[in-house]
Amino acid sequence: MRARATALCAMLLFVFMFITGRVAMLSANRAYAAAAFAQSATYTPLDSGRGNLYDCHFTPLTNAVKRKCLLIPPTRESYYDLFDLVPAESRPELYDSIQKSRPFLLPVTGDADESYPVFYQTERYLPVPIAQHLIGYLDGEGNGVSGIEAACDEYLAGGDTLRRIYSITSAQGEFLDGAKPRVVESQGTGNGVMLTLDASIQRVCEGIAAEMLQKGSIVVMETRTGRVLASVSMPAFDPDNAAASIDAEDSPFLNRSISAYSVGSVFKPLLAAAALETGADTSEIYHCTGSITVADHTYRCAYGKGHGDVDLASALEQSCNCYFIQLGLKLGGSVIEQYALRTGFGESTTIVGSLRTASGNLPSAEDLENLGQLATVSFGQGDLLATPVQVTAFMNAIANGGVYVAPSFVQGYVNGYTKTVTQSLYAPVMRRAFSEETAEALRQMLAGVVENGLGQGAQPTTGKAAGKTGTAQTGRTDADGNEKMDVWFSGFYPADAPRYTITVMMDDEVQGSEEACAVFARVASALAYFLDDTGSDA
Repeated sequence: MRARATALCAMLLFVFMFITGRVAMLSANRAYAAAAFAQSATYTPLDSGRGNLYDCHFTPLTNAVKRKCLLIPPTRESYYDLFDLVPAESRPELYDSIQKSRPFLLPVTGDADESYPVFYQTERYLPVPIAQHLIGYLDGEGNGVSGIEAACDEYLAGGDTLRRIYSITSAQGEFLDGAKPRVVESQGTGNGVMLTLDASIQRVCEGIAAEMLQKGSIVVMETRTGRVLASVSMPAFDPDNAAASIDAEDSPFLNRSISAYSVGSVFKPLLAAAALETGADTSEIYHCTGSITVADHTYRCAYGKGHGDVDLASALEQSCNCYFIQLGLKLGGSVIEQYALRTGFGESTTIVGSLRTASGNLPSAEDLENLGQLATVSFGQGDLLATPVQVTAFMNAIANGGVYVAPSFVQGYVNGYTKTVTQSLYAPVMRRAFSEETAEALRQMLAGVVENGLGQGAQPTTGKAAGKTGTAQTGRTDADGNEKMDVWFSGFYPADAPRYTITVMMDDEVQGSEEACAVFARVASALAYFLDDTGSDA
């Protein structure tokens, strides 16, 4: 027994000496020490390092605002300290963050307890989002889902400086003494995208839309260049919380500025242009009784009201359907198609990369051999569809002396660090749609629509405007049986020396175009402040 006890003691002593020696060896091994140290080091992102989007003046539309945050160690004490500071709806998120055993950022107000390290985290989108339908939004992994964010996803990735908080914590999640969390930076490529939008004009239009539009679009184009200065779609959504709008019935993700709708009477100036170009007698009087029959189908003016004796100018002012139906029959489908193609109908526009506008639908000359189709298209109905941007570009050709300029949304790729354009993407298609004389005659007629006709509600407080109303039937009805309509006003301002072409579209309306006229008037009145005394862009 004594011999066995001695042997057991000797074996235990050997094991103890082996373990002690092994521990000493491991503690002296720097590689193992570094690995253990690395396990307690964490990097907490302060931003995504994603490249910026800018307006035409290099005003940042993204990454422009920082919010105050506390860096919180994942300890039970932190949870108890912060519980009362966090809104009730955010407490489950606080609890989840504590459970992850890694430091995390907690947004706070200026009065919050600053016993924890304070950092400023970059928010991708502005607190009041701007142009979110065009810009788009990101998923939870920071990848572009829609809009320019998606179209330029790879280009923008890593474009800006990546900032992260480097910290070292104990096994219990506490910050180690003497290891104060600090920011480390990795410079990006500088890749960014400059839009043609003017942030000031965009904000003005968004404010008007929020007040006056439930569903619809406002587009403002610079007349001479075709640059889109504002593109608003309603209803809006929050790009920081896109999930909240997924199930909404009013399609808040739909970019109505680049989606196709029935255009109604805003198409009538195209027939007027074709008539002037082909030498038709525009002073010839047509007697409107309120209805006209074509191919055994009777078409009516609004409310069945006859307009009496009208020529081209007064027919535009009163938006006489019967006049334009008989004019369309005289012109023929081939001529209408020719001038519609010249002014961008049926044509999709590239915004950037794979992002494009809808092409709408332009019935072909062959389709218009059907007299019923020709009659309905002549006053903007039937199978004719167009986007607010297309309508703006068409109206812009009138304002621009007969020259069509394809709309542009993106100025180019830029370097955000040097604030320089590295690759211009502004190369719009330009073509003469009709003569300068025709454009001048149309400008005067459309000014008459606002001064004397159905568009009087579009008159701005400063100067004069020109344009055309439109009320397009959709065949849809609301719960009370009222037909829903797409209502428009598209025109330009100032009327005598156009600088801006503006289109307002309101979808699913049960009233006429009066509301669209009122929105146009507000936009044009606001744009007066962006002109200098000579009428040029300030």
